[in-house]
Amino acid sequence: MSKEVEELIKEIAVKHGIAVGRDDPIMILQTINARLMQDSQKAQQEMLDTFKSELEEMSHRWGIDAKGKAERILNASLAASKDAMGQVILEEVKAMATSVRGEIDAALSHVSAPIRDARRISILNVIASCITLLAAAVVLWVMLH
Repeated sequence: MSKEVEELIKEIAVKHGIAVGRDDPIMILQTINARLMQDSQKAQQEMLDTFKSELEEMSHRWGIDAKGKAERILNASLAASKDAMGQVILEEVKAMATSVRGEIDAALSHVSAPIRDARRISILNVIASCITLLAAAVVLWVMLH
């Protein structure tokens, strides 16, 4: 502090042409002013540190809020796309089932006519076999009598 006081005394003498001693009342004002400046600087530094802390806390809180909102948006988007994919898949499965049913019906219609013809032929064969059996029975009866 004494070096600063000496420099101040020299500066006053050079600028104003007045010789000031260490015990001059103006030096008391300089000491008070320096002390007030120090106290003010400490108070401002404390306020800056508090403000910085509050800003960091708000920034952290905003980050957490933003992360939460982003997760909710992402989850909603995933759910919506999952529902949309499910709907598309369901529609495609229905269309495929309809197509397969049409193919099966077409194949069955091609097979059903020959099956009906085979059934008719089978019935006629049974009738012919019955007539033949009856004729054989008649021939056997005639031969035995």
